[in-house]
Amino acid sequence: MTPVSAQFKGLSAQVRVMTVAEVQKAGLGRYVVVTGNIVSHQRGDYFTSRDKTGEIRVESEPNVWQGREIVPETTVHLLAEVDQERRDRYLWVKSLDIVQQRKPIVLR
Repeated sequence: MTPVSAQFKGLSAQVRVMTVAEVQKAGLGRYVVVTGNIVSHQRGDYFTSRDKTGEIRVESEPNVWQGREIVPETTVHLLAEVDQERRDRYLWVKSLDIVQQRKPIVLR
């Protein structure tokens, strides 16, 4: 008999899709998916993510990027844990999936 392995690609029942505004009220340690754009690099592993409801700081280690180029026009799903430092909520990103890759707009 040969071993069988399966790979499930999708959200766990424990993960909830939320907006940035909803994350601000979510319980610490909760896993969420936020859809939006990485709009700026703050420093080190810290970035700013934006959706239609607001902005939030996100922390992601280099392995999360998997060598992909993400520009502010790229729409992404962030699977992350809600965390807090002092009074500010932030997302500790576990994975990043590209929803829509757009080329940057160049003004001439």
